[in-house]
Amino acid sequence: MSVKNGTIHRFSIVTAFAIAGLAASNARAEHWSIDGQNLTVEQVVGLARDDSAKITLTESAGKRIAEGFDLVMEAALQGKAVYGLTVGVGWNKDRPVFAMKDGKRVLDDDLLKLSRAFNSTSLRAHGAGVGEPMAVEAVRAGMAIRLNQIATGRTGVQSAVAEMYRQFLEQGITPVVPSRGSVGEADINLASHIGLAMVGEGEVFMKGNRIPAARALTDAGIAPLEPVGKDFLSILSTNALTAGQAALLAHDTAGYLEKEAVVFGLALEGFNGNVAPFLAATNELRPFAENTSGALMVRSALDGSYLWSPAKDRALQDPLSYRTMAYVLGGAEIATQDLTKALEIQINHSDDNPGVVAGALDDKASGQVSQYFIEGEVSGAIYPSAGFEMLPVASRVETLNTALVRLSQAITMQTIRFENPDMTHLSRFLAAETNQGHAFGAIQKPLVALLAENQQIGAQAPVGSIAMAGNIEDLDSHAPLSVANLGRILDNLYWMSSIQLLHAAQAVDLRKPGQLGAGTKALFEDYRRTVPFVAVDRIYTNDFSTGYRFLKAR
Repeated sequence: MSVKNGTIHRFSIVTAFAIAGLAASNARAEHWSIDGQNLTVEQVVGLARDDSAKITLTESAGKRIAEGFDLVMEAALQGKAVYGLTVGVGWNKDRPVFAMKDGKRVLDDDLLKLSRAFNSTSLRAHGAGVGEPMAVEAVRAGMAIRLNQIATGRTGVQSAVAEMYRQFLEQGITPVVPSRGSVGEADINLASHIGLAMVGEGEVFMKGNRIPAARALTDAGIAPLEPVGKDFLSILSTNALTAGQAALLAHDTAGYLEKEAVVFGLALEGFNGNVAPFLAATNELRPFAENTSGALMVRSALDGSYLWSPAKDRALQDPLSYRTMAYVLGGAEIATQDLTKALEIQINHSDDNPGVVAGALDDKASGQVSQYFIEGEVSGAIYPSAGFEMLPVASRVETLNTALVRLSQAITMQTIRFENPDMTHLSRFLAAETNQGHAFGAIQKPLVALLAENQQIGAQAPVGSIAMAGNIEDLDSHAPLSVANLGRILDNLYWMSSIQLLHAAQAVDLRKPGQLGAGTKALFEDYRRTVPFVAVDRIYTNDFSTGYRFLKAR
């Protein structure tokens, strides 16, 4: 996918905190070109969060889509089993599937009529989710991914299906999709609601309103889709919705980790901590990608900090929660990168079953394999597959969840260490001289409660399964559950970082050190504009929520 009229930029840690209030729209592209091969996670996020996006399919993508659909139709003409076209629609097996028109074999009109009816009925039958609607951006991310997968030409749908996805994205029409009900072997019961909206059934969000899909199509001047053949199966049998949510969260987790690196840097300055564990030389002694990456993030935040100068009361070795932060922070960053890499394989390839490969040639090496090939006016292969298996993505989400739970523990321990004057050489519970009350003595509890939540929801999603669909579907990935857990963990972490930041800023004010780091100074000054120094006891709930919003907005 190429980007025109704009580029999405990644900022360094220091720049991200120094440039406050950057409008999200400044980083959005206005015109997107889909080619089925080069879509990135960052671009998925851009499409999901820009409902005014202008989208085109490349010429080569359009050609591949048409070739894939023609191959499915050719397979049906040759009597091959095509679910939704020659199988499952109620067609008499003794009746030819084709008719002659202008001396040419074409699929029988009655068969196509049955196929269209079967497609619509199947979309309804699979519309069976539960829970509140998915966020609009999550559905848009899923639709962007599915459009890109269709552009590979490996799904076998008619071009009109791709056009519906494009129109929905471009005109801000977002189907109302339940948030729960998928076991992670394709989001069948959820994605069906997208297809239903395309045929004018169900509801959509449009211009901030929840309205009937039929009305939205009329208002937008879009004719309802008439799905045929494999269309319904490709619309609903995909993990695009789960992949879309995972893409949003992978992107947002990367952003959070950049912020937390600076929050930790400020905490280290408030603690008067030792920078030795974050030196490049120290980490080259044991150069795992995790600790070298995490250490670099911390050094960047602390560039120019007073911590690089000696201090007589500085400990030789800090508590492990501080000393090992390069491993913890870097581990989460590497896990996020691994998830992103897996997602970019997922979103640039078809996850259909069967998989449609126009132009594939049969080497005649196996009679079993040869039966999947079609030779005629259009040639290629239609392979039964397990493309719906989401395990490669789900396992990486689980790894990231584990890494973020570890980070939750580190943040909790670091923050609680501020209570101890023997470690900080500051007042107990960071009390100001003017504060004769509790100071921060009671505010550790929500931090520990959030840690407990993350430890619970960060436990691995079930690895067992219940056999379904006549004992055929007897394994599942539960990827949607893993992804939902990731979202909850990340949200809790923002609250935890808010509490950590409150402590770090208070400690810095009490210590009155010399120069702060470039990144930490920008963070500290901006934070103090919204959350003042705690001179006397006050309601801390407001400080927590203000800090939460402050960090999310950066």
